Amino acid sequence: MTYRILKLVCSLLVYVFLRPRVSGLHNVPRRGPVIIASNHLSFIDSIILPLVVPRHVTFIAKSEYWTGHGIKGRISRWFFTTMGHIPVDREDPRAGQRSLEDALQVLQRGDAFGIYPEGTRSRDGKLQKGHTGVAWLALSGSAPVVPVALRGTDKVQPVGKRLPRPYRGVEVSFGAPIDPSRQITAGTRPAQARRQLTDQVMESIHAMSGQDRQA
Repeated sequence: MTYRILKLVCSLLVYVFLRPRVSGLHNVPRRGPVIIASNHLSFIDSIILPLVVPRHVTFIAKSEYWTGHGIKGRISRWFFTTMGHIPVDREDPRAGQRSLEDALQVLQRGDAFGIYPEGTRSRDGKLQKGHTGVAWLALSGSAPVVPVALRGTDKVQPVGKRLPRPYRGVEVSFGAPIDPSRQITAGTRPAQARRQLTDQVMESIHAMSGQDRQA
């Protein structure tokens, strides 16, 4: 109930101040495991995406959001806990694999998991090469991947800025689901299948976002 109330309030604020244009929501399955794979331009991406998707989407978030002090720290901890996000300690050398294992549990429950294949926010607005963790998840969890292109969120909260600002040019586009099973063919090595699937996801994001690609 707390999650639903928080999502409703935040959704109203987002639509009042940003009025994002959302397209392709019919591509998101209403039930069953699914991976929401998006480009990453701003911190606010992780707020907008869960609000526009008509089902609960779990994200991985850095553990610092749970360890802050004072009023700001308590609000941050309450918000990310209520949203159901999973903390990850980026100083832990096994953090990457552990986060994927946590994400796999989300998929095995039949829920939706959100991921940024680039691994981090783009500093120059260019689309970076995708890491193969998204494909490992899709193949291990037998979950379709829905590619997402965000546009304009870097104008709402540019990298390095602490507070968002109103901007009416935000767009969120959901592409056709990609079936991971189609990447498994006779003779294809697992690493090759993961790379091919990841590249297919990034190609779809690129086609929708129109971003230049990082060399």
